[in-house]
Amino acid sequence: MKRILAELQPREIWKHFEDICQIPRPSKKEDRIIDFLMEFGKKHNLQTKRDEIGNVLISKPATPGNENRKTIVLQSHMDMVCEKNSETKHDFDKDPIIPWIDNGWVKAKGTTLGADDGIGIAAEMALLSSTDIAHGPIECLFTVDEETGLSGAFALQPGFISGEILLNLDSEDEGEIFIGCAGGIDTLATIEYSKEDVPNGHFPVRIDVKGLLGGHSGDEINKGRGNSNKILNRFLWQINKKYDIRIACFDGGNLRNAIPREAYAIITLPSKFKENVRVDLNIYAAEMEDVWSVSEPKLKISLESTDTPAFVIDKESSSNLMDAIYACPHGVFSMSSKMPGMVETSTNLASVKFSGENKIKITTSQRSDVDSEKYNISQMVGTTLSMANAKIEHTDGYPGWAPNPSSEILATAVNSYKKLFGIEPVVRSIHAGLECGLFLEKYPNMDMISFGPTLKDVHSPDEQINIETVDKFWKHLLDIVQNSPLK
Repeated sequence: MKRILAELQPREIWKHFEDICQIPRPSKKEDRIIDFLMEFGKKHNLQTKRDEIGNVLISKPATPGNENRKTIVLQSHMDMVCEKNSETKHDFDKDPIIPWIDNGWVKAKGTTLGADDGIGIAAEMALLSSTDIAHGPIECLFTVDEETGLSGAFALQPGFISGEILLNLDSEDEGEIFIGCAGGIDTLATIEYSKEDVPNGHFPVRIDVKGLLGGHSGDEINKGRGNSNKILNRFLWQINKKYDIRIACFDGGNLRNAIPREAYAIITLPSKFKENVRVDLNIYAAEMEDVWSVSEPKLKISLESTDTPAFVIDKESSSNLMDAIYACPHGVFSMSSKMPGMVETSTNLASVKFSGENKIKITTSQRSDVDSEKYNISQMVGTTLSMANAKIEHTDGYPGWAPNPSSEILATAVNSYKKLFGIEPVVRSIHAGLECGLFLEKYPNMDMISFGPTLKDVHSPDEQINIETVDKFWKHLLDIVQNSPLK
């Protein structure tokens, strides 16, 4: 393997991160990274174990003279979001991630990079394999399936870890320390349809929306980014009023926690209108390019003829689908009154898929710092979709993490940052979901914070990690560990 990141600092982190990039690790398919971590722990003669769901814990005793420090748990998740550009050929079940360096950032070629949370894993491995770093007793916890269900955190059993302090290494803004996060819930809608023959005299076309930034539905939901499902559906809804279109396929977005970047639909319409619809598309594309010129400068909407589909869906289901997507809310619902500038409640219209068995699945995801508002927005989304004759299902959701400004480890981390870099770090909550709320349910006395280097555009193929901030993150982590609270 050609080492692309070998000369980056700190080398001990980048070496492990590049190794991790070679291991496919989609959510719910973490067997290879589990085996990799188990072998790593045994290779370094460290106590290593896994639980039934696949969470791995590697423990390292204190270095001489540090036995009186409290045990710290360092925690990252193993899985990664698997998103790629439509033209990129990549099998996330088999192919390695290909990192490259671009003007101070590490990126991947046409896919998500997996620095969320591969960089956290790499930092833990660097600390576990070190021979010259003083520290108290540490436990490194690697959880499974954070991205699609928090399954590892949900399944974590009391007693699996023994530490009193937890450092979650899954945040994405260097210089900020997080002490709270939003809770979340998913609202799923199913629209059933009947198959019908393509009407005589109909002309098939494919309409694509591409080039959107997408990103994390927590971190980027307040940045005014476009939703490919909404942009595509708006056009379909408009031309349906003029031409009585028939829908054969609608496919947009992939993951519940990613703002959808691409979507396409295959429709048919009377052949006499095929030139009219091209004119309509040109006008609509120009309108949307103007609307999104600042926040989505690479937006591209296209229309081309395509093969005649095997079927179209019935008119009632077609109308229900377009009405559901049009009416379904997406984006920021309310801002926090307690923490100015922070999103309190939001919803993401994540994906629309023809799932087989004559069903269309619409996946949405809601987040809020306030538990009652999390359920309120999920019921609002569900009620809206049910008006289009959709069957609604809500997941159990996951809890938020209530801030503790008096945290002992927070004081250690803040003092450490000021000492190292001469400035005060920002201390705040995050709208994205972290596993910390679930850890508190199992370990209610756990003292915890979350921090990490700077990542941008996570959950999209534009994901990138800032090289300089990885070095700062590593220095900060080491100083916290070396000066952790005493028992």
